[in-house]
Amino acid sequence: MCGKESQLLMKTRSGGHDLEGLSYVTNTKETFFIVDMFNFRSINVDIEQETAWVQAGAILGEVYYRIAEKSNTHGFPAGICPTVGVGGHISGGGWGTMLRKYGLSVDNVVDAQVIDVNGKLLNRKSMGEDLFWAITGGGSASFGVVLAYKLKLVRVPEVVTAFRIQRTSEQNLSTIAQRWAQVADKLDNNLFLRMVLTVINNTNGEKTIRGTFITLYLGNSMNLVTLLNKDFPVLGLQKSECIEMSWIESVLYYMDFPIGTPTTVLLNRTLRYSNGPFKSKSDYLKNPISKQGFGFIFDRMKELENVMMAFSPYGGRMSEISEFAKPFPHRSGNIANIQYLTIWEEHGIEAEKRYLNYTRKMYDYMTPFVSKNPREAFFNYRDLDIGVNSHGSNASIEGMVYGHRYFKETNYKRLVRVKARVDPCNFFRNEQSIPTS
Repeated sequence: MCGKESQLLMKTRSGGHDLEGLSYVTNTKETFFIVDMFNFRSINVDIEQETAWVQAGAILGEVYYRIAEKSNTHGFPAGICPTVGVGGHISGGGWGTMLRKYGLSVDNVVDAQVIDVNGKLLNRKSMGEDLFWAITGGGSASFGVVLAYKLKLVRVPEVVTAFRIQRTSEQNLSTIAQRWAQVADKLDNNLFLRMVLTVINNTNGEKTIRGTFITLYLGNSMNLVTLLNKDFPVLGLQKSECIEMSWIESVLYYMDFPIGTPTTVLLNRTLRYSNGPFKSKSDYLKNPISKQGFGFIFDRMKELENVMMAFSPYGGRMSEISEFAKPFPHRSGNIANIQYLTIWEEHGIEAEKRYLNYTRKMYDYMTPFVSKNPREAFFNYRDLDIGVNSHGSNASIEGMVYGHRYFKETNYKRLVRVKARVDPCNFFRNEQSIPTS
């Protein structure tokens, strides 16, 4: 309320993982203050009811650890990175390795607590279904300050299976990648098979492409090998490459922690996976890419060297949920989400410009292969390249540019209506927030 009366810009930070830093910096000259949710991190797991109240400042690793403390047959379908804050991840429609079985995090949220622009504490009943809908996938920073979410836990088997295998261009990667794009969204719903493409040097010192295939299967290794040898034999999976483990151990495995790492590492809020600057962008793949298409992509990646591309498959439960159920609209018809990520260690403006240009060029090269009209993007992979809002006289037009790409037209219009009702003075705003009209 003091910030509103003083006309100060407010930032809300839960885990600090906003990819463009909008939860703690601004690209305008406005004076701002930060509401840091760091100490709002209580987690109350009720296994009997299969629910958990989780405050917005908790990190995903803490959530997973506290669930596993109570049960080895329950989990929650949220993100891969354990240091991501619950508030931003869930409010933006975060996904994880169980999305093909259970959908997004927001598809499994049953209640919330939020403070509105008038300082009132609301729950799902008192806020109404429109606002609850908006803060479960539309980004809560446009509408209020979320204090906590009530999660519906999901069932997981006592034993799951994971593997991480690599294939290079010299090992027929273009054929494997082509087949991946044909089947990844159609495989058994219990299977999540991610494909990550990077540039490496081969044994001759020449640039080549390496594909890393990282999997979580909610079942045993024998069934997984049988399934993939039937539907994806070109991968050549061997049972010896599969590792059986608990679900909580799979969280560590997916982040490349060594086997046997204590699960208490998930409680570490300060883990760093890279100290360098980076740039991220996103796309959606709606049609399979041919072998020749992947050949083109591989050549462009070698040209640019540093850009990683991660293909995360959809299908399964994601295709069963309406695109209007939550603000997140990327459901049926999407084979995969694509994330582009460039990380660099050089310092200075020239290095920054060069690496940003690499990412943008790779994104441009991918234009023929991805969604069109609009070219869709994932809100939690925030990207200021696709539009910013100055919140002036052109706010409506500026908002549509990025809003339609993140949420598509129908959902975006509904978000604007909710915004106009709950925050008509546009107190909660940033460079990509929802405008009031």
